[in-house]
Amino acid sequence: MPLKSEAQMIVDLASAAFPALGTEVLDAAEARRILAERPPARVDPIPVRRVEERFVSGPVGAQQVRVRMYWPAESGADLPVVLFCHGGGFVICDLDSHDQLCRAMSNGVGAIVVSVDYRQAPEHRFPAAAEDAYTVLKWIAAQASSFGGDPARIAVAGDSSGGNLAAVTALLARDRNGPGIAHQLLIYPMLDPARDTASYRENAYGYFVTDDHLRWYWEQYLASDADAENPYAAPPRAADLSGLPPAYIITAEFDPLRDEGEAYGRRLRDAGVETVTVRYDGQFHGFFSMADNLSDAKEAADQAFSAMRRALVTR
Repeated sequence: MPLKSEAQMIVDLASAAFPALGTEVLDAAEARRILAERPPARVDPIPVRRVEERFVSGPVGAQQVRVRMYWPAESGADLPVVLFCHGGGFVICDLDSHDQLCRAMSNGVGAIVVSVDYRQAPEHRFPAAAEDAYTVLKWIAAQASSFGGDPARIAVAGDSSGGNLAAVTALLARDRNGPGIAHQLLIYPMLDPARDTASYRENAYGYFVTDDHLRWYWEQYLASDADAENPYAAPPRAADLSGLPPAYIITAEFDPLRDEGEAYGRRLRDAGVETVTVRYDGQFHGFFSMADNLSDAKEAADQAFSAMRRALVTR
């Protein structure tokens, strides 16, 4: 089936709004400049109880990591906590670009969401972003009770490259003996620098995010060919996926990343990890953040947040 009509409209609008980003690969500074010069979308922020920014001591030798925290509208004591990593190919986007999604997640899950302003490539290549995310996870586990969170009920989540960082954080927590993670939500995760799946060939162009963009993102993030084989950069390279937290993986039919997300889900299940993988036909990479405009995005968010809520309640 083709893109759904409402999805096609958004892809067309995005391509028109950012023609340079849609037709050529730029350097990081230029890409960020183009995005920053566009007027922000006029949306009413989803009401939550409280939003606060803090700074977490960074990994050894690194600067502090800024986080933005969201408390759900209906708050109580000992709330679950979700570490969220935003997408953007490890290069672009920021806390602001995913603010509305974090607000929706906080209310939808009934959790404190901690959004990580990790270091970005190419100024800071692998493993900077992954180490920042893991550092914040450790901080959450150590400090959760001080901000109303429950250190026994922590989840990780992310979209696109943020989905990579969420998956990697789960791997690091397993391999470094904690902290414990109860659930991972991977939204069309960017996992495999090989870019050799059928969905890359089928969806390489025409859906705004292109094969060229994704190749360029990986080139900015990875410092060497050896990094491409490191499971903390490319989770499918992990020889063993057992012992990881239950996963909920979302993919989109017209997304170059579709097949690698679904393949990762199969490997998790084969390793004995409880895993749900949901493909949204007729949709494109990035649709999940557009619940105000896409009925599939609202459905996807409702289902994903409900699954996370159940996982965190039963922990």
